[in-house]
Amino acid sequence: MEEGTLKSPSNCAGTVGVDYGDTDPFQWDTREDCQVRQILDRVADKWSLLVIALLDNRRLRFTELRREIDGISQRMLTVTLRQLERDGLVKRTVYPVVPPRVEYELTPLGRTLHTTIRSLVTWTEEHQGEIAAARQAYDAAESGRG
Repeated sequence: MEEGTLKSPSNCAGTVGVDYGDTDPFQWDTREDCQVRQILDRVADKWSLLVIALLDNRRLRFTELRREIDGISQRMLTVTLRQLERDGLVKRTVYPVVPPRVEYELTPLGRTLHTTIRSLVTWTEEHQGEIAAARQAYDAAESGRG
């Protein structure tokens, strides 16, 4: 273990004795045992973001979700829904009919996350031109170095 590193595996605070204030670069520690990192990994993956976005203010069946999410496999959608349900973001309701009907919807906690995702999408839409220009400039500079 590096000198100055906390020994507690559940602590994601970074290095002992260094105060970064509000800009602490260790706030999203990359260690696998860091709960914050695990949650960010879950909610920021592309499939979770799409599922959360699609469930905004509505219930959908598994087949409807799969039809709406281009490129997702049945297995990946199942895994994603189970993880979101485990994290308390999605509620699964099974109706006692034949064949069984299962619907998914956001929980109150999931709805709060949707608000955050909407902010991220808005930011992306507002800055996509700047990002495209930066990419183009970077690519041109890279091709000149080669």
